[in-house]
Amino acid sequence: MALTHVKVLVFAALPARIAYGMIQLAIFFKVERETGSIPLAGLAIGLNALASSLSAGIRGTVMDRYGQKWPLRILVPAYAAMLIVLNISHSSFAILIFSFLLGLTAPPINLSVRPLWKTIVPPTLLRTAYALDTSLISAMSVIGPIVATTLALSTHPGAPLVTCAVLLVMGGFSLALTQVSREYVPEKKEANSAPLWRHPALRLLMLEGSFIGFGWGAFNVAVPAFALIEKVPHRTAWVLGILGFSNIIGGLLGGLVSKNSSSLATLRRAYLVWFVLSLPLAFTYPGWSMALVGAFLGIAGGAIQVFYWEVMEAVRPKGSATGALGWLWTIEGSMMALGSAVGGLIAKEISPRVCLAITSICIGLGVVIINLGKARLSEANRIPTDDEDLDAMRDNSAQN
Repeated sequence: MALTHVKVLVFAALPARIAYGMIQLAIFFKVERETGSIPLAGLAIGLNALASSLSAGIRGTVMDRYGQKWPLRILVPAYAAMLIVLNISHSSFAILIFSFLLGLTAPPINLSVRPLWKTIVPPTLLRTAYALDTSLISAMSVIGPIVATTLALSTHPGAPLVTCAVLLVMGGFSLALTQVSREYVPEKKEANSAPLWRHPALRLLMLEGSFIGFGWGAFNVAVPAFALIEKVPHRTAWVLGILGFSNIIGGLLGGLVSKNSSSLATLRRAYLVWFVLSLPLAFTYPGWSMALVGAFLGIAGGAIQVFYWEVMEAVRPKGSATGALGWLWTIEGSMMALGSAVGGLIAKEISPRVCLAITSICIGLGVVIINLGKARLSEANRIPTDDEDLDAMRDNSAQN
């Protein structure tokens, strides 16, 4: 935090990250209040996530080519305006359409912040920087659901989406106006480089992400749906809040892991632990049991995110600092949208517990894919020397 630009980068994006922590529950409660339908609320979340994910790769590629300045200045006000339009919509058809359009205009705040860390911290602190960033995202995921649920259940149920719009404008423009974002120059691509979706390592991560996305899409609907069915909707906020708080702890713990352990080896171990901890999920209830399992899942998941970023950074092609993560999110987010839509139907017609079981199964499939495909991720299975780290930073600085 004492390094130049770190505090600015941390605090500039915070309001927008709170907004993103609120958005899914804000949409869920908006739709459920207007229509009285849990499946329709799940569909709205799914459409929003689908649109956001489908355009994530494109938005990331645009930033890899043109930088961050103008994309953020265009997408931030467009997204805020769409939030207001969604808030004043009342018909089911209009709400679903605007939920989808809202996702298309989502400013890539987290995609923008991640590549900036390499420009402002030394290589020996990069894992710590990723851990800090993961913990910040998780912290906002604690605050966001609490704020969204509190406002939705208040005497002003339309406040969540308006609050999202205000916070998004504050954080989006603050980030766009920072020196480190304005002066960011993307890496140059290698000559005759193949498209990202043809890269073997990224294709493996896309396959893994498709299962994780579907599983967490089902989870995102299962928790509020379960709480509504059991007539304890207020528990949604603190269950998800505990999950997010645990993510903070996990992210910080991930940053403390020694660099003498390779990113891939650490990811595989943490992934297995994550799966084991998820096994009791389907047997929980919206209360202390779900909160306890969620806490353990959050710790493991927060640490995994740190190592996942390192693995992706090691295997991605040069010149795709934003686009690689964007296209991975396109796949994962699309499947998350599908998981939310299917999860809404399953929660209503069968049981939310089935959705929670799907989450555990998908995490298990992710473990299998990472282990079977570890050869494709071999670039992340080595420990770079200090000289190699410094050379990489010098190359990046020269391009900037």
